[in-house]
Amino acid sequence: MKYKCLIIDDEKLARRLIENHLMQLDDFELVASCSSAIKASKILQEETIDLLILDIEMPVLKGTDFFKNLVHKPKVIFTTAYRDYAIEGFELDAVDYILKPITFHRFFKGIEKFRNLQRNIETTVLVTENTKRNATFIYVRVNRKQVKVNFDAVLYIESIKDYIKIHTEKEVYITKHSISSFEKKLDCRFCRVHRSFIINKDKITAYTKNDIEIEKIEIPIGDNYRKNIADFLT
Repeated sequence: MKYKCLIIDDEKLARRLIENHLMQLDDFELVASCSSAIKASKILQEETIDLLILDIEMPVLKGTDFFKNLVHKPKVIFTTAYRDYAIEGFELDAVDYILKPITFHRFFKGIEKFRNLQRNIETTVLVTENTKRNATFIYVRVNRKQVKVNFDAVLYIESIKDYIKIHTEKEVYITKHSISSFEKKLDCRFCRVHRSFIINKDKITAYTKNDIEIEKIEIPIGDNYRKNIADFLT
């Protein structure tokens, strides 16, 4: 899984330095590097950003003011040449506050704080109920909200790169998560039938040795999963 990152800084050299730091981190993808908050606004409307690296002191609109006005707030690391903004930065629940010039050692420390937050709060999927066996629903993170999805309503789950699509009877939910780790959150009615698909056994309307049909959607059976499917369906 890669975290999508957006840099906002009016100083070209500062942006280049942070870009170089990010290039050394395999689990981060730089979506864009912008010279102003105004330019970044459009990107935030079109992309789901996991981490903002945001300069505070910028012309026209300060980084802190820009962040306050965001409806959907990503995690943020504030950067600045001034110590005076530290309190304001942490009041905005910043992951970190880094003074310029930014060394890789100091930058990496902030990145580790972000990674630990992601690991600790399990931001994309929260299993409710006392145990997985007794769970009747799950919460998934969709557009910065935790959305309740009832297992009974799930038809199948589809993997698309770093994301999964949860197809239910009424809606489709897209959340950032690997299909393998999501599979572990599900109960015994669900089965992996392909590297990119998990199905709900209760929703199957027909099947052959090559595919499974759910509400007229044909889902392929992968060669490596064929034997497990045979045991699962009998």
